[in-house]
Amino acid sequence: MSAGPRRARRAGRGGRRAGLLLAGAAVLALAGLGAAAAVVEHLGLAPRALAPYVEKRSSGHNPAIVAAGAFASRTLLQLDRGEPAGPPGAAELRALALGAQPLPAGAAGSGTLVMEADGLRQALAQAQPGETITLAPGDYRFAGRPLDASRPGRADAPIVVRAAQPGSVRIEFAQVEGFRVSAPYWRFENLAIRGTCGEDSQCEHAFHVIGAAHHFAAVNNAVADFNAHVKINGEGGAFPDDGLLESNTLFNTHARRTANPVVPIDLVAASRWTIRANVIKDFVKLEGNRVSYGAFVKGGGGANVFERNLVWCEDRLRGLPGQRVGLSLGGGGTDKPFCRDGRCIVEQQGAAIRANLVAACSDVGIYLNGAADSRVEDNTVVDTAGIDVRFATSSARLDGNLVDGPIRARDGGLLHLGDNETASLWPSYVGYHGVRRLFAAPLDGDFSWRGGAPQRRGAGQGMALCGAGPVRAYGAFDDFNDCLRAAPDQGKAPSA
Repeated sequence: MSAGPRRARRAGRGGRRAGLLLAGAAVLALAGLGAAAAVVEHLGLAPRALAPYVEKRSSGHNPAIVAAGAFASRTLLQLDRGEPAGPPGAAELRALALGAQPLPAGAAGSGTLVMEADGLRQALAQAQPGETITLAPGDYRFAGRPLDASRPGRADAPIVVRAAQPGSVRIEFAQVEGFRVSAPYWRFENLAIRGTCGEDSQCEHAFHVIGAAHHFAAVNNAVADFNAHVKINGEGGAFPDDGLLESNTLFNTHARRTANPVVPIDLVAASRWTIRANVIKDFVKLEGNRVSYGAFVKGGGGANVFERNLVWCEDRLRGLPGQRVGLSLGGGGTDKPFCRDGRCIVEQQGAAIRANLVAACSDVGIYLNGAADSRVEDNTVVDTAGIDVRFATSSARLDGNLVDGPIRARDGGLLHLGDNETASLWPSYVGYHGVRRLFAAPLDGDFSWRGGAPQRRGAGQGMALCGAGPVRAYGAFDDFNDCLRAAPDQGKAPSA
């Protein structure tokens, strides 16, 4: 027998042995992957939530460990969040039929015409029930004292402060508070308001609604560059209940260099507010705990409603340090002296989050903290760490939601899951996002369906983010084009 065939047989045996080893390795790898996937699904921990933990745990060690931790963190974020194709500032968000709109909210009205800044302060101080204070087009600048709205209107005769044409009146506040409203039945509409403080900690609120200021309304305003654009809280045992925030655009043009709370809508201890059809975006906090929220309601109130809002955590301000949360019932909790009952046994009772689009958040899109008897319905939640129901005082019914991320209960939170559409979490660790792939370019604000409308809900019909509805698909819309303005803009829209 010649040497050639023998070598071939040996090589064959070696090849078979190598094949068996590779097959065994593959089986072990698959088994390891399966076990890892099971752990990931059980924990409900998205890669973007794990990334900062990995980086923090590796800090303070030798340079190799620090570098490895930073690399792992960047990789997890890249796999989870991807990269938008377009430049910062999603083009689709410019033409939304949500937030401040270019057309007036109502008729021109009659009453007091204000021409300059001192005249506005005087008009507020002398306002009577039923009066309409209309600002002439132009710029109004204030520094120092808040503008006090302390004279009450009536249910049948509210006091209205407005611009006849949105975007024609530009108000600048270089002061801690802009409008301080402490009396009932005031309404502000069609204003463009900007904070212009040299230090971010000095521009806290465009509107501070306190104490007896029930039935406050802010409609069709564009408000920029504050820490808490609209702040609502009790004072002296009175609470500003039954408010309305509708069709406003709230945003910041730069990340806030402050350790103070950064929350465009910050509601504490008030009840029965409707927060509807607003656009909330770019609320980055760079100092302190670096945790910020698009909007929260907390402090022991109840029956507050978030509906049909767009919360886009990172539009022009992308990839900065810190955690951004979309909408929350309970926020980060409330110190007892500021709670409605002085105890805050629960942060919220009987509140609802429905038919919202929440996107591009470095943390969870919806967070419930001490929120009892809550409803989370018909929301589209994309490019976030999902929905989190936390602590034993939280209970929530979730139905009709489309969620690109996990829905999880932790620390004793109670979930009642109805008919929701989610995707397995573990594929996001290899860069695959089943829900996100339903849309054409969601990271750039294009939520048209990639291949036609997806699976319909088995039962029930939801509220529509835009249009008349009802929605039959999971989430907040059947067709995102319903949310885009079809007709050319008339007049100048407030800047966003």
